[in-house]
Amino acid sequence: MEELGRKSVEEFKQSEKTPVIVVLENIRSAYNVGSVFRTSDAFLIEAIYIVGYTSKPPHKEIKKTALGAEESVAWKHFATTAEAIDELRIQGYNVYAAEQAEGSFKLNAIGFEPDEKIAVIFGNEKSGVEQSTIALSDGCIEIPQLGMKHSLNIATAAGVVLWELVRQRMPLSPKGELRP
Repeated sequence: MEELGRKSVEEFKQSEKTPVIVVLENIRSAYNVGSVFRTSDAFLIEAIYIVGYTSKPPHKEIKKTALGAEESVAWKHFATTAEAIDELRIQGYNVYAAEQAEGSFKLNAIGFEPDEKIAVIFGNEKSGVEQSTIALSDGCIEIPQLGMKHSLNIATAAGVVLWELVRQRMPLSPKGELRP
């Protein structure tokens, strides 16, 4: 553990976080929720907001895929996404839906300021982010996809989007390499 530089739960909670909050809107699979917890831990994400019927800890399937990240990553449950967005706005977050939509921002072409507070909403595995939620957001972030299928599992999509948001904020070494 020490050689890999892994943090304890307490060290994680004390660490400076990436100013990103993940919003999970009506996710059917608790395994997907657990995977997002694990990814959020890996990237020091501020918190996860769980909305609607999305499973929340403690839950056997979340625990199986989160591998303890449900203990380290802060989370909060909301009955509706509108309530979650209201709280995010009060805290100064810009809110984006991870969704393919007309006028969406391509993930590889957007840039955020290092201290900009961003919330990203990930929607249901089958129906995506609800249209009413998209209407409340500041826009949509779309992952460019080049193959025949133009959809990703929510856990995969969260990993791709969160990595890009974290990567953009990581400083470069004098040689131009990313460094923690």
